[in-house]
Amino acid sequence: MERKSFQDMTCPVALTLERVGEWWSILILRDATHGITRFDEFQKSLGISPNSLTRRLGALVEAGLLERRRYSERPPRDEYVLTEAGHAFRPVLIALYAFGLEHFPPEAPNIRVVDKESGIDVSPLMIDRTTGHPIDEEHSMFLPGPSADDRLRALIERRNAHTS
Repeated sequence: MERKSFQDMTCPVALTLERVGEWWSILILRDATHGITRFDEFQKSLGISPNSLTRRLGALVEAGLLERRRYSERPPRDEYVLTEAGHAFRPVLIALYAFGLEHFPPEAPNIRVVDKESGIDVSPLMIDRTTGHPIDEEHSMFLPGPSADDRLRALIERRNAHTS
């Protein structure tokens, strides 16, 4: 079955999923965030087939989330390092971590996110940079953007009418 492409959509969520929506891609970005850079390290960490890993690394390079850098000429070997956009994906990983920890907790988490100064586990919270308010249902809402169609406008209007 061929996967549907989201590249022509105007939704930022769909456009992001077009580039990182496969679970392997998100796990590769997770591992890159933890410092893995080499093909064999990704393969060992993930247990992914070489062909699948090659495709996904190539897609992440093409999407601008990873950069391929040559570290050996003989034999030719590349490493994959996070780009600025790849580093900017870190809060998404932390949000997924926090969501999973709360709603699908493992018996014992394999990693913790802690404050660098105190060493205390952090409790992630997304806030608005301008107001300092949490981005939650109490303080924020969705409004149609310039490319919203009539269906989306009606859907958002109906949702906002029920939550006001």
